[in-house]
Amino acid sequence: MQSLLNKKIVLGISGGIAAYKAPELARLLMQEGASVQVVMTQAAQQFVTPVTMQALTGNPVYINQWDERIANNMAHIELSRAADAIVIAPASADLMAKLSLGLADDLLSTLCLARDCPLLLAPAMNRQMWEYSATTRSVARLEADGVTLLGPASGFQACGEIGMGRMLEPAEITEQVIAFFQKKVLSGKRVLITAGPTFEAIDPVRGITNHSSGKMGFAIARAAIEAGAQVHLIAGPCDLNTPLQATGRITRTNVISAKEMHAATMASTDCDIFFAVAAVADWGIAKPSKEKMKRQGTKAPAIELIANPDILLDVAKAVKKKAGKPYPYCVGFAAESTTLAEHAKAKRIRKGIPMIVGNIGPDTFGSNLNQLLVIDDRGSKKLAQAEKLVLARQLIQLVAKKL
Repeated sequence: MQSLLNKKIVLGISGGIAAYKAPELARLLMQEGASVQVVMTQAAQQFVTPVTMQALTGNPVYINQWDERIANNMAHIELSRAADAIVIAPASADLMAKLSLGLADDLLSTLCLARDCPLLLAPAMNRQMWEYSATTRSVARLEADGVTLLGPASGFQACGEIGMGRMLEPAEITEQVIAFFQKKVLSGKRVLITAGPTFEAIDPVRGITNHSSGKMGFAIARAAIEAGAQVHLIAGPCDLNTPLQATGRITRTNVISAKEMHAATMASTDCDIFFAVAAVADWGIAKPSKEKMKRQGTKAPAIELIANPDILLDVAKAVKKKAGKPYPYCVGFAAESTTLAEHAKAKRIRKGIPMIVGNIGPDTFGSNLNQLLVIDDRGSKKLAQAEKLVLARQLIQLVAKKL
């Protein structure tokens, strides 16, 4: 999957030690299908060479606003007109100040003023420079002008200090550039998602769980953020990074058992959409042992099971109305092993929800691929096998139309 296929990105590089990340950023953007045209300031050449960037992108690098390789000698016009977006990483305090005031004394700054495409900046500077009042004013002016800021983050800086001002990593910037181009069909919406398995303890070292990896739920979380939503992700035990964390539009709550997931979910139902993606254990252990249960010959211990709370059913019962419409809009998931359509339809009716998404669990657990059957009161729709993020984006579009 290439999320930036056929996109033309002008990658601006200004002077700063974080410029060492620019080659990796260019590589990742191209890996996602974008063509990358690099424009550098004179200061940027102190940290990374034009030869490096040209070798990586396969395109000539532009530095001088009087560059004669452009037929009409107007590089600041021609380069911006061909771009879908200008991404500057790193964006130094000096460059941000100039752009916020409409100053243009080199190719990169002139290019930004002459653009007719979006401008995205990834700030990178010392923590005191970032916190300085003049930089704060620059940021406010840029945002008022519709410029998108990607970061910065807090962390260890080249000067040896720790704080805000560190440029996002190339993978984080790439994710946010991808997100920028997605349709904002959930702008202003709050989305609650459960993901992953649960673990029901038998004793301190053993328990009942399942093969769910959490990948589908996390993909839906990412797709919802890309669509403009504020997301609360409640995750069972799974080893996955929080999607698009640097945007500040996702909150993650980690839980272990079904009861913990139920409590966290019921405390967060004041939302617009609920995706019950987690593979929650239907049964828990009535009396978990406080100590490891020792093997006693060939006789297996008697383990009493009890029903866990039904998270989806309880959320569906708690649905309220806002502006005459029910909320949250509940989307259930059904991971089946056989007769998918029959079981999924029955589950939707049993839970009393408007939409359910079914799949064959053994075929998708742990995989990056999935295929879905979406069922609502109007019928069913198959989403052909694809990467889970692709399917998540399709599902977000379908749910957005329902709202």
